[in-house]
Amino acid sequence: MSTYTFAVKPLAAVTIALGLIADAQAAQVQIQVTVENLAPLNSVTFAPLHLGFHNGTFDAFDIGQVATAPIVSIAEGGSGSAWLPAFAAADPTATVGTIGMPLLPGMSRSGLFSVDTALNRYFTFSSMVVPSNDFFIGNDSPTRHELFDAMGTLVVSSISQRSRQIWDAGSEVFDPAAAAFVGNNDLRANQNSVVAFNFAELAAFDGLNTAGGYVFDSQLAADTEVYRISFAVAPVPEPETYATMLAGLLAVGWVARRRKPGIALD
Repeated sequence: MSTYTFAVKPLAAVTIALGLIADAQAAQVQIQVTVENLAPLNSVTFAPLHLGFHNGTFDAFDIGQVATAPIVSIAEGGSGSAWLPAFAAADPTATVGTIGMPLLPGMSRSGLFSVDTALNRYFTFSSMVVPSNDFFIGNDSPTRHELFDAMGTLVVSSISQRSRQIWDAGSEVFDPAAAAFVGNNDLRANQNSVVAFNFAELAAFDGLNTAGGYVFDSQLAADTEVYRISFAVAPVPEPETYATMLAGLLAVGWVARRRKPGIALD
């Protein structure tokens, strides 16, 4: 009986260990995020996209409320200089980042992010819309976009934004002469209003020369698709996992070699 016990227990231990490794691996994925500007030619441009995969606690703004410093940093300048640190402080385990460079009509860009789906099932994003004084896109509710289910499976392949989903932060007075992308943003003045939906004012920029080298022409109706965020996921290989698996297999092989033929079980 001792020979039988000696051979089986290591095998069982390796099986359990490999199962635990598989579970850990399933939670760690790499997400490729692709953003596309779907707006008509010569229409709106989008500043770099700031994003986060998180546990559902970071609330960037609320409709009908005064815009906070984090969302103002996006809406008025597109930088996210206050948004990213606020996100990281609210949820230290979140994966936050930026897909950089302005996105002109018809353009797309991608970024790769490592995400623990067991901790960070939700997705939040924000980007300034230009030309504007303080327009942006983003999700009001922090749990609006649940990308992963309880098993870590990706259940949302893309998020689309339409013109009617463009926000006005209400933090800066509407003034084409002081608007980003067409004017001198240093001339901006505080509005002291609240966050609300607003895309109609973009037509007031028609005919102005933009920093993107084109003459602006809004062409936006309420249901015009202007932006898409797409997600593709693949497991993250961990070198430690392969080392552990190899060690387990070697141990099983060593046990098999140590067993002598002809030994009877008690």
